[in-house]
Amino acid sequence: MADFNPVRLWRRFLAMPNDTSTKTFAVAFMVASVSAVAVAVTAVTLRPLQAENVAAGQAERMQEMLASVPGLADLLADADADAIETRLVDLDTGEYVTGVDAGAHDVDAAASDQQASTALQPADDVAGIGNRPDRMPVHLVIENGAPVLVIVQGYASGYQSTIRAYIALESDLETIAAISIYDQAETPGLGTRIAEPDWQERWAGKRVIDEDGTVRVSLGEAPTGDFEIDGVTGATRSSMGVVNLVNFWLGDHGYGPYLARLRVQMP
Repeated sequence: MADFNPVRLWRRFLAMPNDTSTKTFAVAFMVASVSAVAVAVTAVTLRPLQAENVAAGQAERMQEMLASVPGLADLLADADADAIETRLVDLDTGEYVTGVDAGAHDVDAAASDQQASTALQPADDVAGIGNRPDRMPVHLVIENGAPVLVIVQGYASGYQSTIRAYIALESDLETIAAISIYDQAETPGLGTRIAEPDWQERWAGKRVIDEDGTVRVSLGEAPTGDFEIDGVTGATRSSMGVVNLVNFWLGDHGYGPYLARLRVQMP
């Protein structure tokens, strides 16, 4: 039986001319294999850090949005430590989910889990998201035991990315107090302007739900109605993505049942 000696085989391989196809293929294969392992290890190692960065970015954007609501900063400064309360909502029933950590709820994981999401019919999928998580978090700013601000979150397809946002509703649950786009990758210099403060501030004071509970947000070049918003010039599809986001997540297949239930409970 031949004596298998890895060292001897390696030396024979190194002694081969560099221009031989066998050596070229072998070197390319080894480089590709090492690179693949390095990429896999890096991806696994960095995944927790990436998740932490995303969560930190979301929290920062929500704090920026809260700071943009007139008078809210003073309210929070004088309020108790539990002034902002996070709850998990069952979107189908509109009821709170008990016995779970709402702050740890992973929306993306739920959307990709068939047991924790609902496949939307095309006619209902205004946001273009395919599957909707069955549970979503809601943040309540409390004063004197009652919500003065209700903050929901959602996402929708834009022109070339998924747009994610917080929507803060005033206590009437029909008027936007503030909106904050916290994640998007639209066209630089055009669609990305949806995340600029100037455009987001246009949403403040806009009515989005009428007395019948119908969501009526629309896009207009020179909006004059309470339910219209001026789009970003040159970025109609990105602007429309935000409008679709608001219409879907405040509607019947989003937080609509929850808002209807909360409206009855409000003083």
